[in-house]
Formats: sequence, structure tokens, C-alpha cells
Amino acid sequence: MNFLTDEKLVIIGAGGMIGSNMAQTACMMRLTPNLCLYDVYLPGMEGVVEELRHCGFEGMNITFTDKPEEAFKDAKYIVSSGGAPRKEGMTREDLLAGNAKIAAELGDNIKKYCPDVKHVTIIFNPADITGLVTLIHSGIEPSRLTTLAALDSIRLQSELAKHFGLKQSEVTNTRTYGGHGEQMAVFASTAKVDGKPLTDLIGTDKLTEEEWADIRQKVVKGGANIIKLRGRSSFQSPAYCSIEMIRAAMGGEAFRWPAGCFVKNDRYQNIMMAMETTITKDGVHYGDVKGTDKEIAELDASYQHLKDLRDQVIKMGLIPEVENWGTLNKHLK
Repeated sequence: MNFLTDEKLVIIGAGGMIGSNMAQTACMMRLTPNLCLYDVYLPGMEGVVEELRHCGFEGMNITFTDKPEEAFKDAKYIVSSGGAPRKEGMTREDLLAGNAKIAAELGDNIKKYCPDVKHVTIIFNPADITGLVTLIHSGIEPSRLTTLAALDSIRLQSELAKHFGLKQSEVTNTRTYGGHGEQMAVFASTAKVDGKPLTDLIGTDKLTEEEWADIRQKVVKGGANIIKLRGRSSFQSPAYCSIEMIRAAMGGEAFRWPAGCFVKNDRYQNIMMAMETTITKDGVHYGDVKGTDKEIAELDASYQHLKDLRDQVIKMGLIPEVENWGTLNKHLK
């Protein structure tokens, strides 16, 4: 049936709009016939399964459950949208306490039921922190977990394409790094517009400094704008991007955008944030971010914001102090 693999893929939060879209996208991409949907709200999830059956996807074996021991058993890939969504007027950080608790439980379930999982992708907000909490509690290697940060880079591409009246694909290598939140670092130096460096266009009549500042703000507020327009948080774009990510981890097409990953290098320590990444069957690997001095300073500020959020979660007692992470995850000593 030409599936990418026959290994088990679990989608958490499958009864919601993001999760149900993830499930449909996974079926359309033909990632695996072995798809398990997990949600605490059983009737909604059963409705999702019925709809997927009505699509008539060939060769699929779609199961569903509200029991973690059934969902996680033998899981090799997991994508989770299983947190509370943003509402109008909320930032991603407003979800910190409740969703960090959900992340800790998720990590504990991974450790208990599927410690040999090959890759986990976390997309519920604030994804940088929920991903970190999941990683610490799960006990898995850092290379086996990624978080959704790509939307910000794609939103930058979209805004530039709209401004210049181009196809979105004609704007290339747009990049945001750091946190998936309003303190993200928006880079100009990496991008090209119809083959021309974006930095050569900023400050000209084609893209004034004021217009560039407005585009940056639209990128930073991209998620909030979707809530304003649709009355609910984004679901189509995070669903699609996250399944693209897990497809790359399953050995499929390369993922084209920066992903959130665990970072520990000379500059940034013990944090989950967007870097220039490669996702393969061997996991996620990151390289150094290159930019102007001003861009790197913005990235440093984003990192500091994430450290502050991490420390809040430590104070909540949901994760230990950094030097004691090895008590829960031996790979983080």
C-alpha cells in the first residue's frame, strides 16, 4: 500500500481541531497504516474516527482510546496537541501552568509505556516549555523530541509574499529563531525575495523601514490574528506542519523549517528553542544560527525569556532544578 512505515503513530488530542486535522493529514500522506488516536474526550474522538472512515483511506487501521496504557503501548512516533488552546487576549505563556502539568504527565506516560519511542513532536503551547517538560519526564534522548516553531518562519514567508505580490514559494529561507512566542527573533538576513536578499530591499521604496516593522509585528502576532479572525486558535497550519515534522523523523521528505529542539552549547544552555535544524530517522540535529549582531542580540533576549519561563516551571515543582534533571532523564546529566 506504499506506506512510509508500518510502525505505530499516536496522535494525542485527536478529538480537537488540531488533532483531527493531524490525523487526516497523516492518512493523506500515507505515513503508516497503524494510526492510534488518543483523547480524554471519547465521544469527540469517536466522531473523528467515523469521519476518517468516511474518507475511505485505503489500508488504514485506525484505532482510538481514552486509556493511556493502550494508546502508548508499542508507540514508535507521537505527535501531541493535547493541551488547552489559546483564547482571544491570551498569550502562549498564559497557558504555562496548566499545560506544563499535562506535559509532565505525557512524559511520564512515555517513560512508562513506550520508552523506546523513536520521535515525539510537541505542539501545545507554550511549546518550547511543554516540550522541555515532556523531554525531562520521558527519559528519552534529546534528539528524539522536537517542538513546533516552524509556523513563525512560514508566517514571515507569507507576509513578505503578500507584500511583494509574489507566490509564497518565491520568498525563500525566511527564518525566526528562539521561542515560539512573542519574544521570537525575526531574522531578515537569511531571506530572499524573488532571489534578492531581503536586506537589500528593506529601507527602499519597495519595503520601507515602517513596512518591515509592520511585517515583523504581524509575524509575532500571527497566532493572535488567527484567533481574532476565526474566533479560535490556529489548527490547520500547526496540524500540517507537525505532521510534516514527524514524516521527516519517519524517514520521509526533509522538513524545510527551523524546529524547536533541546539546545546545549557554549551560548545557550538547557533550553528548548528554534534553531536551524535537520530532522531525519536519526533524530533532530541543530547547527549554529548565523545573523547580524542585532539579530543575535534578539535571539539572546528570546533565550533569556525562555529561561525565565523554565525557572517558573521549576518553582512550580513540575521539573527539578537544572542540575538534577538527570534524576528523571539520564541523558540530561
